[in-house]
Amino acid sequence: MDTQVKTLQQAIRYFSDENVCIDTVANLRWPDGVPRCPKCVGTEHYYLKTQKRWKCKKCGRQFSVKVGTIFEDSPIPLDKWLTALWLLVNCKNGVSSYEVARDLGITQKSAWFVLHRLRLALKDRSFKKLGGSSGPVEVDETYLGGNLKNMHKDKRVRYFAKGGPQGKTIVQGLLDRDARKVRAKVIPNVKRETLQNEILNAVKYGTKVYTDEAVGYEQGLQRRFVHEMVNHSETYVDGQVHTQGIENFWSLLKRTLRGTYVAVEPFHLDRYLDEQVFRFNHRKDETGNKLTDADRFNKALLGIAGRRLTFAEVTGKTGSQEVL
Repeated sequence: MDTQVKTLQQAIRYFSDENVCIDTVANLRWPDGVPRCPKCVGTEHYYLKTQKRWKCKKCGRQFSVKVGTIFEDSPIPLDKWLTALWLLVNCKNGVSSYEVARDLGITQKSAWFVLHRLRLALKDRSFKKLGGSSGPVEVDETYLGGNLKNMHKDKRVRYFAKGGPQGKTIVQGLLDRDARKVRAKVIPNVKRETLQNEILNAVKYGTKVYTDEAVGYEQGLQRRFVHEMVNHSETYVDGQVHTQGIENFWSLLKRTLRGTYVAVEPFHLDRYLDEQVFRFNHRKDETGNKLTDADRFNKALLGIAGRRLTFAEVTGKTGSQEVL
C-alpha cells in the first residue's frame, strides 16, 4: 500500500480504484508477482481485463484475486472490504455492524458477516510461546455474560447448564509483560487441569508466572515455572508480583463488548477475542514505537489469505476452514 496513506479518508480515496485493490491483495497472495491457479497451481495464464480475473492456460479455470481468501464468493467489492478492515483494526472499542452498514451502504446482515470474516483474518497463527528471557507472564481468567435476572427464562436455563459461575462464559488470558503480547481464549471450566494445561501449552518452561490465589493455580505450576501468587483479599500488587497488566486487557475487552457490541453469544466470543487481542498486540512494534493506523492495517492484511468463513460456518451449521 502507498506509504502516503495514513488516515481513513486517504485510505478510502486510495482504494476507490478497484485495480488498486486487486493489486494490493494480489501482492500479498503472490509476493513473487506470479498468480497461481487454485485448481492446478499453474503459473501460465491470461488476464481478462474486463472481468478482472485470470484464466489458467493449463486447466482453463478462471479465478479472481478473492479465491482462497476471506473475500471468496463475496459480491461486495474489495474497496468496501478494505474500508471495513481499516475501521475494525483502528477503532479502539470496535465497530458495530450497524455502523459499518451505514458507512458502506450494505445491509446490517451483510456487515455482520463481513466483520466476522475479518475477525478470522485477525486470528494469531503464531505458535511461539510466551515468556522465557523476555520476562514474566501474567495469567488470569474472567467471566463474560449478562446478568441472569435480566435474561429470558430459556436463556437462563442454558447458561446454568453450560456456563461458569452465574452462567457466564469463562475466558483465560496470558500476558507477556515485557513483550506486551497477550493471548486469550474461551475455556470450559476453571478446574486445575484446564487452567494449567493452557499455561503449559503457551508459556516457555522456566518462565516467571504470576497469578492470583485461585485454587486452580495453587499446586503443580512450580514444577515447570517460577510461580508466584498475589492474594487479592489483602493487596493487588506485591512488588513485581501482580496481574494488573492482564486486568487492563480485561477492561478494554469488556468496554468493547458492553459499549459497542452489547450482546455477544458465547458461540461467537472467540472471534471477538481475536479482534481485541490483535488491536492490543499491535499498539506498538517490537522496539516500543507506536504503530500508526496504516501499520496496523498492513499487518491485518497479511492474514487474509488461506482462510475462509462461510455463512453456514459462522451460524454454526458446519466448521470453519483454514489452510495452513
